[in-house]
Amino acid sequence: MRDLLVTLLVFAGLPYVLKRPVYGGLMWVWISVMNPHTQGWGFATTFPFAYIIAVATLVSLAKSREKNRFPLTPISLALLAFVFWMNLTTPFAMFSNGAWNQYTKVMKIMGMTFVLMMVVRERADIQRLIWVLVISLGFYGVKGGLFTIRSGGNDRVWGPVGTFIGDNNALALALIMTIPLMYYLMHDLPRRWMRHAMLAAMALSGLAALGSYSRGGLLAIVAMLAFMWLKSRHKLSGAVLLVLLVPPALLFMPEQWGARMDTIGAYQADSSAMGRLNAWHMAYNLARDRFMGGGFACYEPLTFALYAPNPADVHAAHSIYFQALAEHGFVGLAIYLLLGCFTWRSAAVIVRRCRGCTELDWAARLAAMIQASLIGFGVGGAFLSLLYWDVPYYLMAAVIAMRAQVALRLGPERGRSEAARARPAALPGRATPPAVTR
Repeated sequence: MRDLLVTLLVFAGLPYVLKRPVYGGLMWVWISVMNPHTQGWGFATTFPFAYIIAVATLVSLAKSREKNRFPLTPISLALLAFVFWMNLTTPFAMFSNGAWNQYTKVMKIMGMTFVLMMVVRERADIQRLIWVLVISLGFYGVKGGLFTIRSGGNDRVWGPVGTFIGDNNALALALIMTIPLMYYLMHDLPRRWMRHAMLAAMALSGLAALGSYSRGGLLAIVAMLAFMWLKSRHKLSGAVLLVLLVPPALLFMPEQWGARMDTIGAYQADSSAMGRLNAWHMAYNLARDRFMGGGFACYEPLTFALYAPNPADVHAAHSIYFQALAEHGFVGLAIYLLLGCFTWRSAAVIVRRCRGCTELDWAARLAAMIQASLIGFGVGGAFLSLLYWDVPYYLMAAVIAMRAQVALRLGPERGRSEAARARPAALPGRATPPAVTR
């Protein structure tokens, strides 16, 4: 039944995809983020839904009369540079077969991300994108929260098998990134019961993140909540809400959960933490020795034998930063960090420019909540190999579209020259200060 439902939804949506490519981009996001076909048990689990949607979207894009131009922004250009650098490092990868297999997967994600940057332009498209992300990940948040309540927190919450978020730690990070987006959508819901339902979804998603037993997730949720509170316009009510929700959730979790979280401060005695440190040392030594890094899929016994302090402890990167360093060298890491900086700065510019503008209040709120999501990703991602997980890149597409909307309404930003022209003229009878020459 589930297989048939997913199949019907996809094929029923294809006429809309062929009509407007933006619908194809949104359907791709749904399939790639939620992976609804993994919830079935039959033919749908291996059916090429993503391939069919991608082909239909590209056909629609080719025949569309809409102005779907690629946006030339610091974010998109930095992502292009990152993709270009990956195309340079892959031919020099240490393990060619595994590298090319991973290269194919990553290029599909990046290619559809570029398509999304082209087709998501209007406010309605941005709203739909956020709703698709919230529904796709919120499904697992609500489901995982209810599972945590039913099990009393004694059983771990896991994501859909065979996906980016199948691991308990990855699922926790995904849910933490979703909570700020839920908070943004909640304020635009027209009815009180809808807002209450969204608030309940946020609470269940947070509980599911705790129920994953992810220590990195705990650090990420603390950072995300702190940033959300700082950005909140109602700090007192926000603090009251946190006091009402967070302590009961922590007290609900069993003693074994607390014992695992306590190991954060005693990482030397934890084999998992020491394995991460060993992998990080390997990544640094590898990047120092090979200018282009080891390429995709370089986490093999030979690599650890050459570069790790403990050659026998073979691990994945367990960090988006050290993953970029190991696979693409210092240049790849620098481009990736630059991409994050450009995204953060663009969101900050949106918040600043929209301050006091009622028409663009939605953009300011969404940009701030995307920043909160990125804070969670930046902290939690420090302990997970999620460099190519697509959700952060989709949020970048949303930021690009929002900044374009802001420029359309307020005009292009002129920086300091605009501020200089806005200075008041000298009062009559008062001499203008002479220019200082050097």
